[in-house]
Amino acid sequence: MTVQTLSPEGMFQPVPYDHVSIATGSRHVHVAGQIARDGEGRRLSPGDLAQQVAAVLRNAHRGLTAAGAGYGDVVRLRFFVTGSTPEMFGDFMAGIELVADELDLPTPLPPVSVIGVDFLFEPDVLVELEAYAVLD
Repeated sequence: MTVQTLSPEGMFQPVPYDHVSIATGSRHVHVAGQIARDGEGRRLSPGDLAQQVAAVLRNAHRGLTAAGAGYGDVVRLRFFVTGSTPEMFGDFMAGIELVADELDLPTPLPPVSVIGVDFLFEPDVLVELEAYAVLD
């Protein structure tokens, strides 16, 4: 395995991800910010954070798969969420749960950042996801 994740003692727990990832390998895969659009650019689930989180995870999975990777190879996920409030966390996590089995998401997830932003490039985009993986 090229990626090992862990949460050392003394780091905030419980969280649904590990705090640290260690990777070895010479091929680095970066998936650019994915939004809730299909291959034709059609909007997916306007106004529905859970469905948009599921869509961006599926889109990032397509990019990872094309590079010969999967979520087990990911060392970092970075989400940007518009108008972020603590009350949105339930919908955010529901979106992850919607596709966890389908996309074989590891439990716990690799290190995750969820960054609140004022807006993304289009008004109906609620979430954007970047993924970074390492392969042999």
